[in-house]
Amino acid sequence: MPREFTDEERERIRRQIRETGRELFAARGLAKTTISDLTEPAGVADSTFYTFYDAKEALYLELLEEQGEAVAERVTRALERYDDPERAIAAFLRAVTDEIETEPLVRRLIVEGELDRLRDRLTEAELEADRQASVGYLLPYVEAWYEAGDLRGPDPETVAHAIRAVTFLTLHEEDVGVERYPAVRDVVIDAVAAGLTR
Repeated sequence: MPREFTDEERERIRRQIRETGRELFAARGLAKTTISDLTEPAGVADSTFYTFYDAKEALYLELLEEQGEAVAERVTRALERYDDPERAIAAFLRAVTDEIETEPLVRRLIVEGELDRLRDRLTEAELEADRQASVGYLLPYVEAWYEAGDLRGPDPETVAHAIRAVTFLTLHEEDVGVERYPAVRDVVIDAVAAGLTR
């Protein structure tokens, strides 16, 4: 018969699994982290993990959603720092690429291919919702600039997705060359910001 945990024990176990997951997913990735790796520090059996999550991917997604909210708050501040759309777009793109390059969990997701593994767990509707959410915090600014005539492009949503697409340059750091990448990233960011606003 499975052991019943008190509310305090459940909270401690959940917190420990989450802390361990954040650390191990960032260091090793999803594929190399086992359920045992996640439960051992909490002092519980592997089966206990499944009372909290249906799979380790579910834990990873929960941690990413939490991280995403914190990242969105930081990069939105970059948009608000400038009244000039060109400078705001450039600041936003630098903030997003900095997050991808420096936050271990986000970097592993985007640069090291974890995103493909997680996509397999999501429905097409969930993927589309994620795409829309990824530009959701940017879109109101783009719409305002577009309405004011300060931004060019076919429509605000397409422009927002185009701005977001620049962040995928981080996937090609090694292709560009680690030494040259920062300069290339900055040239692309400045060119896109200028091209959309002039």
